[in-house]
Amino acid sequence: MDPAPPTHPRPRHPGTATIRAATAADAPRIWRLLREFADYELLTHLVTGDAERLAAHLSGEAWPKVEGFVGEDAGEAVGYALYFGMFSSFWTAPMVWLEDLYVRESHRGTGLGLALMRAVAGVAVERGSVRLTWAVLDWNEPAIEFYRRLGATRQSEWQVYQLEGEPLRALVEGKRR
Repeated sequence: MDPAPPTHPRPRHPGTATIRAATAADAPRIWRLLREFADYELLTHLVTGDAERLAAHLSGEAWPKVEGFVGEDAGEAVGYALYFGMFSSFWTAPMVWLEDLYVRESHRGTGLGLALMRAVAGVAVERGSVRLTWAVLDWNEPAIEFYRRLGATRQSEWQVYQLEGEPLRALVEGKRR
């Protein structure tokens, strides 16, 4: 029995995708890819935003300003990277946080992910960033291996914490848990 065809056929010409800076007008296309990314990471239940708010952040009309790149093949958005600036108090220097790096399954292995990563790294170096940082889910072995091949190292000495929702509001209101 023949295996089922892939849901996204491989591109006809691997490596033909182009990378360009994202604009607010790209928000609907990036949003569709972002939803695919959330599905892949099994995190769709956490997606509460929308393309309009993404556009506001990409245009700089909202805080924080978010920047990014779009990977296109034959006019179709097939990958994206979103990033924003941070600051290191110890180094008194800028850093870049890579929030998302996603390539549609049909274009993985074509060099598009590397090109997107290289574009973000180029911005970091151009702006004097001392570090490019991101997070990856511990089960995402393909991504972890990709990052290892780039020479990235895991920050094992730090534990990441977060406040969201009611605990965040409780802190602001001075309520103890």
